[in-house]
Amino acid sequence: VQLVESGGGSVQAGGSLRLSCAASGIIFRLVVTSWYRQAPGEERELVAAIVSGGSTNYADSVKGRFTISRDNAKNTVSLQMNSLKPEDTAVYYCNAHYGSFEHWGQGTLVTVSS
Repeated sequence: VQLVESGGGSVQAGGSLRLSCAASGIIFRLVVTSWYRQAPGEERELVAAIVSGGSTNYADSVKGRFTISRDNAKNTVSLQMNSLKPEDTAVYYCNAHYGSFEHWGQGTLVTVSS
């Protein structure tokens, strides 16, 4: 299983970025796919998740600003991030979880400047 994130970069506060996670060896629509982030000196935290049935869940800090979605045909999961804040600066990781198995991407850096 391989998860590859893309779309990170630098943006000013109030801007937008779209992260994508492409998978090989796993079918996203059959598992729980999540985006986590880890800021310097902080614990890794859950940002958003989408389950096989399509229901989504968000951290309170990103509700109304971030949207997680899945493209079953392309087997990708995306995170649309709007109204970005400096506190959103972190390395963002894609995660796929099913049963006792869990897989992580390598992470992509998002930097939001004020």
